[in-house]
Amino acid sequence: MKIALSTDHAGYERMKKLKDGLELAGYACHDFGPAVFDVEDDYPDFIRPACEAIIAGGCSLGIIFGGSGQGEAMAANRHPGIRCTVWYGPSIAVEAVDAVGTMSTNPYEILKLSKEHNDANMLSIAGRFVTDAETLKVAILWLNEVFKGEERHTRRIQKLDNIGG
Repeated sequence: MKIALSTDHAGYERMKKLKDGLELAGYACHDFGPAVFDVEDDYPDFIRPACEAIIAGGCSLGIIFGGSGQGEAMAANRHPGIRCTVWYGPSIAVEAVDAVGTMSTNPYEILKLSKEHNDANMLSIAGRFVTDAETLKVAILWLNEVFKGEERHTRRIQKLDNIGG
């Protein structure tokens, strides 16, 4: 599995550290981010090639960074076939997280659900809100989650992928 990584200046250092950590854990990574830190760079310029690599099949999944991760996710989700979720840090659900009313106290449940239910193929991390250690932990958790393939979720994903097309 090859992982597309990208960022703008706001996640530059954090992404480089994540790449090192993922490679030590045995993941192959392709860095689509800037070669040098430049506070004037624009995230769409770096997110686009990461998305294109996933769409073309050169990378299986992607992890991108920004200050909040929001703009990067918005840029990614403009590409048909990309389903990018945003992560700010651990959180606990205050209401049931599934159709049968099950509660979860897992602070990473939202990452799990992004893959199980939405088949997210890209994760946008809010680089200004998480630590390096936390970033590596959640990246590995997210990369190892799988889509459940339930009909209702597959149907919804097909509708997402057909919006605008």
